[in-house]
Amino acid sequence: MNKVVVQDAEILGGEPVFAGTRVPVKSLFDHLEAGDSVEDFLDGFPSVKREQVITLLEESGMQAGAK
Repeated sequence: MNKVVVQDAEILGGEPVFAGTRVPVKSLFDHLEAGDSVEDFLDGFPSVKREQVITLLEESGMQAGAK
C-alpha cells in the first residue's frame, strides 16, 4: 500500500493520507460508514484517484462496489 497511503509527520501530523494528497484515509471510511458511495467520496475529493480507493478497500478487505 506504499503508493496508496503515506504517513509523514509533516502532513496532518502523521495521520495516514492518500499518497499525493492531504486527504486523510479516515475520511473515506467515515463517508462509507455514513452511507456515501465511493463515487460520492471521489466527487468530494478529486485529488484522490479511484485506483487508490479501490486498492485501499481491497487491502482492507472491504468491497469497492458503489452503493
